Amino acid sequence: MSNLLFIHGFNSSPLSKKAQQTQKYIQKYLPEVRFHCPQLATNPKDAINQLEQYLKTSPAEHWTLIGSSLGGYFSTYLSEIYNLKAVLVNPAIKPYELLSGYEGEQINPYTQESYKVEKRYLDDLIAIEKPHVAKNNYMVMVQTGDEVLNYQEAVDKFQDSHLIVQQNGDHSFVNYEKMLPQIVEFLQLTA
Repeated sequence: MSNLLFIHGFNSSPLSKKAQQTQKYIQKYLPEVRFHCPQLATNPKDAINQLEQYLKTSPAEHWTLIGSSLGGYFSTYLSEIYNLKAVLVNPAIKPYELLSGYEGEQINPYTQESYKVEKRYLDDLIAIEKPHVAKNNYMVMVQTGDEVLNYQEAVDKFQDSHLIVQQNGDHSFVNYEKMLPQIVEFLQLTA
């Protein structure tokens, strides 16, 4: 049985729009695929440990990933370690640089959990960076209007992968649900 692990972004949750759209699509069209989208621990090290525990419940060849924003960064790490196919949606490339501007107390708007982004948090992100990637494992979807991340960084890093660059849009990836058939096809989840 196939497993799809959806990895949400910074200050997000399984209740995010993309996670919900993906879950509904899988339930409707691919009921034989098990959909997983855990609420991630706020600390990167703990989040990776949590995700690796999911992956250990089935053989690696039974897993595929979708990662959004910071979840795309985590997905890249997991894809490289476990040789998994992954779809990255407006992925963070150097989140330790971006989040250095968010140091201090954070509150997840979905869970109301309070936590701190500190130097150790940023160091944990640096520790899992994968500068070189296997070109055949990724479909990378970016929109040029992303107001949070520089889409060009993802284009540069994943230039040899399956790239989809859409004009305009934003960080949420406008019309994401219309991409789900293509995502499922790339991940080879079709029935």
